[in-house]
Amino acid sequence: MKKSQSKKPVGAKRKEKINLKPITDVARYLGIKKQYLEHYGPYKAKLSLDLLKSLRRKKRGKYILVSSITPTPLGEGKTVTAIGLSMAFNKLKKKSAVCLMQPSLGGVFGIKGTASGGGAAQVLPSEDVNLHLTGDTHAVESAHNLCAAYLENSTFKGNPLDIDTASIIWRRALDTNDRSLRNVNIGLGSKTDGTTRKVGFEIIDASEIMAILALSDDAKDMRERLGKVILGFNKKGKPVTAEDIKVAGAMAALLKDAIKPNLLQTREGTPCFMHTGTPGDTSLGVASVVADKIALALCEYVITESAFGADMGAEKFFDIKCRAGGLTPDVAVLVCSVRGLKMHSGDVDVVLGRPLPRDIFHESVSAVERGLSNLEKQIENLTTFGVPVVVCVNRMKDDTDKEITAITRRVATFGAAGVAVSDAWARGSEGAAELASAVISACKIKHSFRFLYPTDMPIKDKIKRIAKTLYGAREMKFSDDANKKILDLKKLKLDNLPICMVKTHLSLSNSPKRKGRPHGFKLPVEDIRIFNGAGFIAASCGSVKRIPGLPKVPRGTKIDITEEGKITGLF
Repeated sequence: MKKSQSKKPVGAKRKEKINLKPITDVARYLGIKKQYLEHYGPYKAKLSLDLLKSLRRKKRGKYILVSSITPTPLGEGKTVTAIGLSMAFNKLKKKSAVCLMQPSLGGVFGIKGTASGGGAAQVLPSEDVNLHLTGDTHAVESAHNLCAAYLENSTFKGNPLDIDTASIIWRRALDTNDRSLRNVNIGLGSKTDGTTRKVGFEIIDASEIMAILALSDDAKDMRERLGKVILGFNKKGKPVTAEDIKVAGAMAALLKDAIKPNLLQTREGTPCFMHTGTPGDTSLGVASVVADKIALALCEYVITESAFGADMGAEKFFDIKCRAGGLTPDVAVLVCSVRGLKMHSGDVDVVLGRPLPRDIFHESVSAVERGLSNLEKQIENLTTFGVPVVVCVNRMKDDTDKEITAITRRVATFGAAGVAVSDAWARGSEGAAELASAVISACKIKHSFRFLYPTDMPIKDKIKRIAKTLYGAREMKFSDDANKKILDLKKLKLDNLPICMVKTHLSLSNSPKRKGRPHGFKLPVEDIRIFNGAGFIAASCGSVKRIPGLPKVPRGTKIDITEEGKITGLF
């Protein structure tokens, strides 16, 4: 394996003004005709699904997933790496596009921040990307809550479906971090104000509707999936669906444009498909199947991302998204950072919303080497699926040559196919050129992609295989409630679906405090939930919140507009 490292970053090549290409020029570069573009201003557009139909027989390009080690709360730089890699391919005259998830307003106004890349590797127009974009998230929110309203109306107006209100699993959704709405009572007041019961909210990215958008092949598939959504059960234990309460058609009407991918561009004019956004801890953590399929038919190399570490987002990408979309990955890029490895040594604690500890900026080869256990495990996790792995060291300004070398010299012994250092944040495509060359070489390696488990395996066995193979758990502990729900799904013949694990993304275990490569831990499975329309079963491990809370000082307090209407404080 070639060991190499790039020059230290000297700061992004920033310009006071970036001259964006008209979106028609970006589309023309890809070979997309004007008839397939639906403009949302000069620099962004939706793509008609007729485009995908016209590309059915096109040869598929190379499919590259960008994942990471177990990240710090600040992330490892997957989005920056994915954008930089795509730009580097185009710099090498190899047609490429990057497929990304849409940012959540909850994160933008909460604590995590924007999700359009950064520095010299970002998607533009960045303000539009992080604020509404083309309104897809709002469409999902409307469809989700319309379904909730119809469900409540059905139980209130005579309950013709004999719904057991205690069994209702459909919650409300919104795109704002608000912990006070996790558990609420509705129907309070007079008898005309609805049925009194306890409900809750979830962040809109965690909605089954968003997962359906991510996995649907087309509008017809989306409509069928919406009809299969299970909202609760009747008093005989039979599922009650969105089709049963006659709301699936109206939901599909609200989503008729949201199913269409969005086309944007990177700082260097490279095409970017940005479509759907699901969190990797409570949901899939992937961009849409439709966007990836269009890109694969138009490009030589397509880079897509999955949320959080390889044990979370990448596993769901392989076992759920690739299975649903009939997609086969060619290479996985595993992003790590010196900062992240120091955290996994146990020497420093990185907490979102707090200043980074001073020790993290001091050279410590020893800390980096002790944190490599997490990198080693995540390489193992990716190779379990039969995909060649290229390790990307996302270089940051305080990293030293000795710390970088401590990583690159060990990667060969971990089973990776290649390693490269990237400073795409600072130097854009130039900074990711080494990574692009390593990925091109890895794409030539013969491999055989495989899923982790067959879907007809019993639910418990599927969960155990994920937990023991990818997390390193010694044993499982299923709650009484989880055991009952597993048995119920088997009786209803709804058990032959892939598993979507719900757990913290900050550790291989279910405890955020356990860093590195935990061993011999017991993984609790406290709840089981069916996402029948999306086509998976969620298994909850630990207290992961389906709607985040706000920090003491939310990021949104710094966001404003000038008298001229220019947004300030977003970045």
